[in-house]
Parts: sequence; C-alpha cells; structure tokens
Amino acid sequence: MRRPAPMKITRVETFAVPPRWLLCRVETDEGHVGWGEPVVEGRTATVRAAVTELADQFLLGADPLSVEDLWQRMTKGSFYRGGPVLSSAVAGLDQALWDIAGKHYGVPVHRLLGGPVRDRVRAYSWVGGDEPSALRDQVQQQVEAGFTAVKMNACGRMNRMATVGDIDGIVARAGVAREVLGAEGDFAVDFHGRFSAGNSRRVLPHLAPLNPLFAEEPLLPEYPHLLADLVAASPVPIATGERLYSRTDVLPALRAGVAVLQPDLSHAGGISEVRRIAALAETFDVPVAPHCPLGPVSLAASLQIAFCTPNFLIQEQSVGIHYNTGAEVLDYVTDPEPFRFHDGHLLRTTRPGLGVDVDERAVRAADGFETWHNPVWRHRDGSFAEW
Repeated sequence: MRRPAPMKITRVETFAVPPRWLLCRVETDEGHVGWGEPVVEGRTATVRAAVTELADQFLLGADPLSVEDLWQRMTKGSFYRGGPVLSSAVAGLDQALWDIAGKHYGVPVHRLLGGPVRDRVRAYSWVGGDEPSALRDQVQQQVEAGFTAVKMNACGRMNRMATVGDIDGIVARAGVAREVLGAEGDFAVDFHGRFSAGNSRRVLPHLAPLNPLFAEEPLLPEYPHLLADLVAASPVPIATGERLYSRTDVLPALRAGVAVLQPDLSHAGGISEVRRIAALAETFDVPVAPHCPLGPVSLAASLQIAFCTPNFLIQEQSVGIHYNTGAEVLDYVTDPEPFRFHDGHLLRTTRPGLGVDVDERAVRAADGFETWHNPVWRHRDGSFAEW
C-alpha cells in the first residue's frame, strides 16, 4: 500500500510592516499557511535576506511537519552559525512551521508541546514618563485597566558613573510605581544595558527597599564573566536574556545565578529552541519571562510557550508601547480576542496553531515599510553612549 506523499512547502514570503516588524508567511501544497515573526529591530532588511536564503536552501519542497529536522538543518547546515540575524530568521520560520503543524493536526501548538499547565498568563505593560507626575498617571492607567505589573526604563542616557542626581531620579520614579501599585502589584526596572557593572552595583542597592520584581539587563551581554559577581552583590533579582540566542548562550547566565531568564521567541531560535531554554532554566530553578516588545505573531508564539511551561513567570507584551508609532499589535489581526486582557491576564486559547488570525490583506498593504533604526546616543563629551 502506497503511503500518501508528504505535505510540501511551496512558498515563503516576508513583509516589512510598521512600526518595526518583519512577518513571514509559509505556504504549503495542502493549503495550510503558517505565520512567523523573524526580526532584529533595526536590521529588518538583513534578516529578510537571511529568511529568503534559508527558505531557498532548506525549506522549499520540504515537509513542514518535520519541524525539528528543519530546525537542525537551518541552524547547523552552515559552517558559520548563531548570532542575532541567523537566530532571528530561524525563529520566525520555526514559528510558522509550528503554526502549520497545529493547523494540520487541528490543535494549538501548546498541545503539541505536552499540553497546558495553566489556564491564563499574567502579563505586564510598559510605562514611560521621565517625570514622576507623568509616570504616576501612566501606572494608574494600567492599574485601572486591570494590570498588576508594569515595566519601566531605569533611565534615559546614563552617565558612565551615576551622579547623585541620576540615582535620586531612578529611585523617585521607582517609588512612584511602588506607591501606585501598592504591596500587591509588581514593577520591573529595565537597565537596558546602559549601565556598566560598577554603575549597576552602585545603583541597585538604592532600589532594593522598593522591591522591584527584577532589574533587567544591568550588564551588557558581552560581559558574562562579570555577571556572577554582580548577581552576588545585588539585593535586587537580576533578569537577562533578550540578547542571548541559544541554550549555550544562556548557560553562563544561569550559572551566574540570574533570577529570571528572558528569551525572545523572535530572536532565540523560535518555539523549538525557547522550549529547550526554558527546560534548561528549570534545572537551575529559574523562571522564564519571555521578552516580547514586538508584534502579534511573536506574542502569540510566546503565549504558546507560556501555556505549557511550568517555570513561566510573566509575559511582556507591546500593546501601547512607546515604540509603536504608525501601527499597533491589533492592526494586523482579524480577531483581537486572543489578545484581550482579563484582569491583566491573557486566556489560554484553543485555536489551532499559534492561535492568531493574521490579517493578510492588512499585512500585504503595509509591506515595504522603511526599516526602523534605534537612536545613537552620545555622552556630553561627544563619545558613544549605550541606547
């Protein structure tokens, strides 16, 4: 008895859309379509080229249900491996393959990954506001919307060593967040890699009395050899991971004793790799809080991981984030229900695949957006400053 021919990938497309996202569409000969979000913010054209190259070399004509084999080939089929561009290109394609698999079998992706361990996912919102008065209003708005957690930048441009005024400003803004949220809410502070190790050691103790949920990226990822000492010295839980792209990248951070790991589903190899990163983190008793200041497909993929990951902590999401100028998360979906918040939580979906219905007409109409680039900052003396 002859076996039916396997499904085949027939087409891979990419779409650069505002505010700074890249989406990919993978089509099969059986009519299934999967969506992914492969992007390095500020390097859209570069990642777009990588997606095309990977599709031409490994995906076209292949069985999309062979997700793991295709992931292995995309990540290891070239002598030079890894890095943000390749890992992000693989991530979006991997999301699309899982989306196809879920649609083919008629189940959400988290069912294919072992099934759900929770019914809803706690999320946090971004708040800005350089002045305490503006920040107070923004945090209050999120509380009134039902959120129990927010994240905020610690500062803007940071001096190489914080002045007394710098420290006072950081503490004042954090104090506003704590006051509005009360004892039952949480706020996280993003250092954004703008601080040196010594500067973080100086500032973190001043935040400790306000009990932030975590301090994110208080050290640039290229200094993993300094992380353990910083973790040991910090009275505030340390989080990192948005610029780490694989299990081997996150292992030094876990060994250094970070409290929270933040892999990004659009950067760290997609669903296939992040589920393994989460399992590795679990062996260090570390929860994961997926990084996601991006679009609807990246968020949908993040939620699939959150629904089935025991050591999940909290989910970042970008509805209303300050980066979103010209478009919003819900502009590219036909049904907003999977992204509707219920008391600061997102409910587990039973929809097949990633659980999001992408508005293909809107995506095609928006394609061609000129790539976004992050600002380049300078210190007062004219030298380069971390953004």
